[in-house]
Amino acid sequence: MNVAASIADFETLPRLQRARGAGRIAVGQIAGRTRLRTLFQEGCAKIRLPRPTGPAVEAVLINTSGGLTGGDVVEWQAEAQAGSRLSITTQACERIYRSSGGAAELTTRLRVAASAHIDWLPQETILFGQSRLERSLDIELEGDATLTALEAVLIGREAMGEAARDACLSDNWRIRRDGRLIHAEATRLTGADIERDASSLLAGCNAFATLVSIAPDAEARLEKLRPFLATLPHAGASAMGERLVLRFLAPTGIALRRSLQPAIAALSGAGSVPRLWTI
Repeated sequence: MNVAASIADFETLPRLQRARGAGRIAVGQIAGRTRLRTLFQEGCAKIRLPRPTGPAVEAVLINTSGGLTGGDVVEWQAEAQAGSRLSITTQACERIYRSSGGAAELTTRLRVAASAHIDWLPQETILFGQSRLERSLDIELEGDATLTALEAVLIGREAMGEAARDACLSDNWRIRRDGRLIHAEATRLTGADIERDASSLLAGCNAFATLVSIAPDAEARLEKLRPFLATLPHAGASAMGERLVLRFLAPTGIALRRSLQPAIAALSGAGSVPRLWTI
């Protein structure tokens, strides 16, 4: 065996191009209005600022690579300084494609200062067959800051009849107030049939979401939502102290979105669904 030739052949193999992106935005209150303070974007991560229709700065996150696959890394950071309002969504659903090795990494860090509010409302993440995603959401609240945060997942492409039963997901949330942990959860999909079929888990559904509201009137908000939640076949909610957590399951992405929109409108700082959700 010619070892030198084998090494030379290996070195000439094309290296797969990987997507890398990082975006940061910060807003603050100036003369009684929320204004942009910082905007940074690098690689495939872009941030656009539509003309606001309310008191909040609206930020739209864009992944120009068109989706993520194994080895891709995207990081988002956002900060709402004291007294400001920031609403964040995405231009489209994030697509996680088949991985040839390793997981795509998607990291989000939010900081909400005293008397500020952030709506974290990205559109759905779509997991394709044999995809792998490691996602984390870390949020730091200060003083009396409030928050509405959503993550929604679609497994497979409904229009293509895909079930994507071999898709894998690791999703971790950590929310702290003044350094004290107030909410933590971890979601795991490993491709096992029981995860997709068991009645206590996904119950055969291909779409699910978690919506969290951190506000002093969390229990009152839940009472207002109870009549609506009672109309949904796969939805649950709990409120304790300042934390309201809602869970949604649906057979399809369309059904999930129809379930989410009234809840988002009721809990968001803007009192409405982001405009891009309705286009």
